[in-house]
Amino acid sequence: MSDNGTINPAIETWDGPMGLPRREAIADTDYAPAIRQGFVRDLAESAAIADNPEPPTFANTIEALERSGDLLSNAATLFFSKAGNDTNETIQAAERELSPQFARHAGEIAKNRKLFARIDTLWQQRDALGLNGEQVQVLKKYHRNFVRQGAALEGDAQARLIAINERLAELGTAFAQNVLKDEADWIMVLDDEADLAGLPSSTIAAMASAAVERGHEGRHAVTLARSIVVPFLTFSDRRDLRERAFRAWTGRGDGDGATDNRPIIAETLKLRAEKAGLLGHDSFAELKLEGTMARTPEAVNTLLETVWDKARARAGTEAEDITALMRAEGANHDLQAWDWRYYAEKIRAARHDYADDEVRPFMPLERIIEAAFHVAGRLFGLTFTERPGTATHHPDARVWEVTDANGDHKAVFIGDYFARASKRSGAWMSAMQLQSRLLGRTPIVTNTMNFAKPPAGQAAFLSFDDARTLFHEFGHALHGIMSDVTYPSVSGTNVPRDFVELPSQLFEHWLTVPEVLNGFARHHETGEPMPAALVDKVLAAQTFNAGFDTIEYTACALVDMALHARGEAPADPAVFEAEKLAELAMPKAIAMRHRPPHFQHIFSGDYYAAGYYSYMWSEVLDADAFAAFEEKGDVFDPGLADALGRHVYGSGGAMEPEDAYTAFRGRLPTPDAMLEKRGLV
Repeated sequence: MSDNGTINPAIETWDGPMGLPRREAIADTDYAPAIRQGFVRDLAESAAIADNPEPPTFANTIEALERSGDLLSNAATLFFSKAGNDTNETIQAAERELSPQFARHAGEIAKNRKLFARIDTLWQQRDALGLNGEQVQVLKKYHRNFVRQGAALEGDAQARLIAINERLAELGTAFAQNVLKDEADWIMVLDDEADLAGLPSSTIAAMASAAVERGHEGRHAVTLARSIVVPFLTFSDRRDLRERAFRAWTGRGDGDGATDNRPIIAETLKLRAEKAGLLGHDSFAELKLEGTMARTPEAVNTLLETVWDKARARAGTEAEDITALMRAEGANHDLQAWDWRYYAEKIRAARHDYADDEVRPFMPLERIIEAAFHVAGRLFGLTFTERPGTATHHPDARVWEVTDANGDHKAVFIGDYFARASKRSGAWMSAMQLQSRLLGRTPIVTNTMNFAKPPAGQAAFLSFDDARTLFHEFGHALHGIMSDVTYPSVSGTNVPRDFVELPSQLFEHWLTVPEVLNGFARHHETGEPMPAALVDKVLAAQTFNAGFDTIEYTACALVDMALHARGEAPADPAVFEAEKLAELAMPKAIAMRHRPPHFQHIFSGDYYAAGYYSYMWSEVLDADAFAAFEEKGDVFDPGLADALGRHVYGSGGAMEPEDAYTAFRGRLPTPDAMLEKRGLV
């Protein structure tokens, strides 16, 4: 393809309102040609940098690389946004074709010996170049990334690494598409009123809406969307239906059919171990932990095992309480995983004396969005103004312009809140455009959720956990919005993996601040604030079932690390998983939050591979960081908020994470505040 107008200009040039792409002008078939041509241009641009006859400088090499690749970046951003948020067969076919090509392209760039020689020369001379702190971090990132792509390898070893990366990209795409297909295909349609026994009205309404979406109008449907299946497991009186839903939910990617992810896991682990060896590391975990705060698998396991022991003890007490209730109600079966949420909810309701549906009327989605904006305004002086009618990736998505304390344009924020069959599960933040003073760009940031969509014309209401999820992802969004750096490669969330969850988890704390709850948790009809007694009950219940919650998460992190901390892949990952859980004495009535066959964090790509621990590592930071505000006696203390904005939300990867945190807090944290927050002390 020639480089002369054969690409849809709406992909290459974003000239919509506020610098957004004109998504309405892009067809599904436009992405692949633009990406292919992006590969061609990016190779030519990197070759021109490599062939520069002038000696390498930071400006003519690193800054030149920072300025290159615009077409590929724009096309890839739009394509993967579409793939994650509103996919279809055309997009999925293109994803299968293009994913290995992205890996191959990265390998081709790294193979340019002259380009790497320039980067390596600068790295070796870094102390004599007069670079500022951010430039050192950018140079370090380029050097490390090129080495990880095999730039320092020779001949067959380099070719093998490129082949491994291509195959890993194929496997990650197949893994994600298999999980999505299992989620989209499974449905449990309920016809009998008795099938709804125990379910709150909010869950019944969500199931009715899901039934309409799946073509079963007038009935009720349980789907594998977390916003439906978790409430169903929590409230349904029908033990047989709970078991059926639970087995489907935990069995995603774990069957003998076309969507079986177990062979993909085995091959992925084998290739990752080989990749680590080629790059001179003893394990894939060692490779991935290079450059993180944790540094080593041993440091990760020390934290996880400390928490695991405390969580197991707490979960044992919780199991005893549940078993006692089961016996009191006349149940003679053993406690199983599809029973835990159901009976734990009965204990919670009795102990804390409120029902989930008492909370929801006070937490309409619109008010919780406003609450998140309010906190961002109080802390950082930001204002969010909705711009209705602005085209995005889906009609459900909404657009806000973000302005700073001076009223100047700061960013664009896009919120996409409702579940649909074409969207992958979970909740996440993505940056469509990174902030960069070098490139003169402001951020475009998206939050994606999977809340149950209400029937047409009705308002959406959130559980307290849903509201916390919204605050969490908005914390990630603020990390992108608040970015104030020169170079895009260290902008926003481009930070070490075990630091990236700090801004999101920290922001969750403000949901429970009295000013926020009293101001925004108001009844959707009367406008009255949530009664103080109900607020007290909700907050008191935040550490209820702490053993279960911590086991669910920590088991995933421990298994992830165990799978990747070996010099060679386990012969049978499923057997290894079972053996590891047995070694940990995993409670039989608690399942991993993400079993390997649907553990997208670590197998739909490798960003969180050997890195799922990072949520807890960051939790140590966030608990200590919020304690700083509490110590001040003002959770909106202007001085602390300014330091937080500059050193945590604004600095991106321009500083080492330890330095960024210390600049804000004055010291590094201990796990004490985190353990107290989780109710494990």
